[in-house]
Amino acid sequence: MKNNYIIILVTSKDKQEAEKITQSLLKEHLIACANIVNPVTSFFHWSGKIDKAEECLIVMKSRMDLFTQVAEHVKGLHSYEVPEILALPIVEGSKAYLDWMSCVLKP
Repeated sequence: MKNNYIIILVTSKDKQEAEKITQSLLKEHLIACANIVNPVTSFFHWSGKIDKAEECLIVMKSRMDLFTQVAEHVKGLHSYEVPEILALPIVEGSKAYLDWMSCVLKP
């Protein structure tokens, strides 16, 4: 069964920023829930060199049709010049969990 649900990954500079982003998205019903993984060590290319940072990873559950709204909301609250905002499809999930997501997300 094909569904419209996605996982959205966002990294942030610290737990406080991650919680601010998460709470705001929950209030708007743009995500059903989020997990904050703290800390994560990130390695990346930036300004012509390889960089490293301790960050928080936010793992959010939402729907594909809400992704643009989520991304714009994150950009408005995020401190990074280029925040990571990536969507991955949820290929399958328990019916009860997906039904719950359907009930709490913005129609």
